[in-house]
Amino acid sequence: MKRIYIFLTAFMFLLAFGTLFFNETNKPEQIEPQKLLMEIVRPGRYVTTDHVAKMIIQNNPSLEIIDVRNENEFNNYSLPKAINIPLDSLLNKNNLLYFGIPDMKVVFISNDAIAADQAWVFIKRLGFKNTFVMKGGLNHWMETIIEPQAPEQTEPATALDTYAFRQGARMYFTGGKAEISEPSKINVQVRKRKKTNVVAGGC
Repeated sequence: MKRIYIFLTAFMFLLAFGTLFFNETNKPEQIEPQKLLMEIVRPGRYVTTDHVAKMIIQNNPSLEIIDVRNENEFNNYSLPKAINIPLDSLLNKNNLLYFGIPDMKVVFISNDAIAADQAWVFIKRLGFKNTFVMKGGLNHWMETIIEPQAPEQTEPATALDTYAFRQGARMYFTGGKAEISEPSKINVQVRKRKKTNVVAGGC
């Protein structure tokens, strides 16, 4: 497991320097590579699946979810209100309009966190603020929100509170019952949002 994180960190460093080659005059002022590398190693750029679920349930207007998977994966399954911008078209001029919107919190998602991490580096390097990555990606979303596992009764009260929230969130996102008897057989039903090409009045 440690090898995976070491490899990912090294890859992120290379990716950070690679963004130096993007130099379009209509983009925001780019941040220095040294500053970007400091941002990469800070855990604050990640948000938990619980945090994202809570913002969706509360219909928080400041949340903007960017799903960087390909269109087929997005159409098969994604989170409510997510916008599909595949990683290979992230830096297209029209797609950059989704970033830098005042008071908006951009959260990148992918199956795991790798593609979302890459998107974060590209956008952060261009100087856009308030960008985050959903930790663990949609794989972790399935494990924590869609199929939450009950904690042991001996665990702290905070673990029980988290599980109670996740049961409620599961019911919200799937329309199922709060009780979980056979998590592996859950039929996931998530609302889909069609891809749009132009920002319409913020979010």
